[in-house]
Amino acid sequence: MRKFKIRKIQAAILGLSVFLLWSFTAPQNDKYFEILKNLDIFATMYKEVNANYVDDINPNTIMEVGIDAMLSTLDPYTVYYPEDQIEDVRTENTGQYGGIGAIVGEKYDKRIMIIMPNEGFAAEKAGLKRGDEILSINGIDVRQDYDKASLYLRGQASSKLALKIERPGEGELDIEVELETIELPNVPYYGMVNEDVGLIKLTGFTDNASKEVKSALRQLKKDGAERIILDLRGNGGGLLNEAVNISNIFIDKGQLVVTTKGKLKEMNATYKTLNTGTDLDIPLAVLINSSSASASEIVAGTMQDYDRGVIIGRKSFGKGLVQRTMPLSYNSQMKVTIAKYYTPSGRCIQAIDYSNRNEDGSVGKIADSLQTAFQTNNGRVVFDGGGVDPDFGVNRNKLAPITISLLKADLFFRFGNEYNGEMPAGQVASEISISDEVLSEFKLWLAGQTLDYTSDIQEEIAQLREKASELGELERIQSQLEGLESAVANNLDSDLENSKEEIRHFIKEEFAARLLLERGIIEASFEVDEDVKKAIEILSDQAHYTQVLSGN
Repeated sequence: MRKFKIRKIQAAILGLSVFLLWSFTAPQNDKYFEILKNLDIFATMYKEVNANYVDDINPNTIMEVGIDAMLSTLDPYTVYYPEDQIEDVRTENTGQYGGIGAIVGEKYDKRIMIIMPNEGFAAEKAGLKRGDEILSINGIDVRQDYDKASLYLRGQASSKLALKIERPGEGELDIEVELETIELPNVPYYGMVNEDVGLIKLTGFTDNASKEVKSALRQLKKDGAERIILDLRGNGGGLLNEAVNISNIFIDKGQLVVTTKGKLKEMNATYKTLNTGTDLDIPLAVLINSSSASASEIVAGTMQDYDRGVIIGRKSFGKGLVQRTMPLSYNSQMKVTIAKYYTPSGRCIQAIDYSNRNEDGSVGKIADSLQTAFQTNNGRVVFDGGGVDPDFGVNRNKLAPITISLLKADLFFRFGNEYNGEMPAGQVASEISISDEVLSEFKLWLAGQTLDYTSDIQEEIAQLREKASELGELERIQSQLEGLESAVANNLDSDLENSKEEIRHFIKEEFAARLLLERGIIEASFEVDEDVKKAIEILSDQAHYTQVLSGN
């Protein structure tokens, strides 16, 4: 059987070789001779490894590894999808899948839990709640096995799943859930952040994204919005035409949004708005961060180039490449980079270096000599080579070490599960209040949990101790190190007290998530979201807003 597979591969390569020799023109001979030579080397090597390697070889695995390694030398976005990953590709491109409509994940003690039921979908309708632990699916034990649980929670729409769950305070429950076609919304939230500023959170660019944004804008204006925040943070992009259509909401018909340029002439194209703009005048702030990529950067770059709105946050990801999905044999596919895209001012926001990025994924510092200056409609200077730079940069507040440790250990989530008191009520997150009594209960509950946390300065001292030991100097500075370690030692009660407002906020987010689902988390975040605060500040000062966009 294995010999038969090898013969099939060799026959395919031979057939491809004949085709290439027949179709390539004379000036290309040198290049394509190298291709044919290397294909022959690869087939010979594959045959010899398969025949002689000491252990049995899985042909699918070794081939995928080889393909992935080859494509990784090009760029991070040219990738191969074997047949068993095609469903994931479809979900990524369309936002649709057959499932229960809930985010499921592995939480504390490796428990498989409902993290967030999607509002209006099967899981919520069936009564599943945040924090429910999934024990079995159709009688199959899935405890502490996320891969198995994830596999059984997807399937053909209209089929039913029998879930056995464990809910804190209620014990084991049997719940039947009907699988349905889940179409993830591109706009999971829109609402008023104060009396005249509305916010639209856009998380994807699948089909109908522009319709969702337009609908949200119209509703917010009915609710009294005179200024708009378009939140693109964390939005990794999607369909190019949806980026054009969303830009068209805020700029008029016939305006250039993006130009693509590739190696092949048919990949060169210009994309202009096709319709009359929905609102050409409403003051606009666009929020971006290091995870805003591709289509998000097209929208942000277009708004900036036309001086249509202010950009707030942090430098975007820097993905100025266009991909197209190509069908391959045996139901596999490849997503290949076919072009670079350029914003209306002519800049390409693709990061110059594909691989070297900061820990948060953001583009590192780019030398001025490697950047080219461009101008917006009003003459403001913008640069290429590494994402969209915000008009107003906002530094993220750094959380206290104890707060970070509580988040990493899922202790806010666990507290929400085990909290026995009366949950604060509210129709919106701003109505939910965390009292000092709840804070005291959290501290008392925390005393029974395992928590290990280290501050930045403690880590620096630990590294100093390690370095001194390597250099043979530890004994000489031992007493000074011990004095430093004692001075910065953790004091749980003191650290909790010093960080109580941060802790109060995350308890509020947790309770809001249980009461109001995803909407609750988003609304609760507004009170500590420095990007949103900055946007409200700029939008509320019409003179400053106009001055910034005018380039004066």
